[in-house]
Amino acid sequence: MKDRDKFTNAMLSAKIPILILDNKWHRIFGKMNPTDEIKQYENELAELIKRQGKLVNENKDLKKIKSDLMSDIVSNIDGVDSRESDEAVDRKLNDNKRLINDVNEKLDNNEEELKDLPREIDGVNKKLMLATMDLCYERLQSNTTQIEEIAEWVKGIRVELKKNLVKKQDMELYNAELYSYMHDIFGPVVMELFDMKYVPTIHKAPELKSPEQLKEKKEENKEDQTTD
Repeated sequence: MKDRDKFTNAMLSAKIPILILDNKWHRIFGKMNPTDEIKQYENELAELIKRQGKLVNENKDLKKIKSDLMSDIVSNIDGVDSRESDEAVDRKLNDNKRLINDVNEKLDNNEEELKDLPREIDGVNKKLMLATMDLCYERLQSNTTQIEEIAEWVKGIRVELKKNLVKKQDMELYNAELYSYMHDIFGPVVMELFDMKYVPTIHKAPELKSPEQLKEKKEENKEDQTTD
């Protein structure tokens, strides 16, 4: 349990990018589907980032509004618009001050939330990291098991292939020797007649390798088999 805690703490203290903004993270799921847990954290993280962006833009707009209100107050104080009565000017100044207070309050609230958002984003991002790592290592282990099974299958096929290759060469050698004996005993004329009769089912003499060539090839394959 302690080892697990140490591992988790070490992982949570690691510096990682915002995963949903990293194209390589999305490529992880090119050949496997994300779990429901990963989808949940992905959506939570997207909402937090969206909220952060909204607050930043909102603060820019609020600061612009505040700046305009301050400029308007200065203009009224300097008596730029002399057509308005003192009462109207006072009312406008009070309205602007009230609006500025509202803007300041909204800015303070937004700034407070913006201070907390990076921590929340990092927390969900780390949870997404752990969920992603669990899925990736599960796939790695599954693939490794299949790789080992396939490797064993290939090894078995190679052995079977070499056995059948030796068997094929033994039969070719036997055919060559048998044909050679028949040719020596019965002569070329008789053999040619029988070649004409059996040519659909056997190779004619010119197509067969000599017994010496076949024996040499067989020895080479035996050496290859011993080496493997």
